[in-house]
Amino acid sequence: MDAVRVALLREVLAGTEWLGATRRFAGVLRGSVVAHGGGLLLVGTPEYEPWHLAAHLVDEAAWSGTPELAPTLVRHHARPSDPAHLAVGPGRISAARRGETLLVVAPEEPAPLLERVHDARRAGVTVLALGGAGGGELAAMAHDTLAVPKGAELDLDSVQHLVSAAAGENAGPARSRRGFRDRLCRLTEALTAPPPAPW
Repeated sequence: MDAVRVALLREVLAGTEWLGATRRFAGVLRGSVVAHGGGLLLVGTPEYEPWHLAAHLVDEAAWSGTPELAPTLVRHHARPSDPAHLAVGPGRISAARRGETLLVVAPEEPAPLLERVHDARRAGVTVLALGGAGGGELAAMAHDTLAVPKGAELDLDSVQHLVSAAAGENAGPARSRRGFRDRLCRLTEALTAPPPAPW
């Protein structure tokens, strides 16, 4: 989803809780990885791998000048013969340590994943959770969550687009140059905004 489509999605969602919720969660994600200098692990479930979110975060990291946002995608069925960026298996979660951030994107909560997340949290890893109904074991373990219940106005994929775009555009005041994509998104939002109400 490109910047124009994200801007249009934001326009459609104006007045709902989703814009504030995704921006808040993106701010927590960005703040966690920037504060610790990177170390973002991204994992889904054996049935749902968030590879699309990984690609968007890599793009946002480059466009926003925030390299800490580029994640390591952890795959449940990784094979040594896979390309390097797709060959990281669940053992990487077990090796995670204090200062790293683990973003779990999970429509449901498989027990083996929960065990690994629990171990990572005990090792001092910041755990963030995106998806599910929000109230299960994963939500209890996570430092912050953004629930995407089934039947919500948005699906999990759309929420991931909003979170990744917000994580890249909120690069913080210390950065002197805004990324091209951020400027394009702001311009699109300004051009597509309704006219001000007459006084």
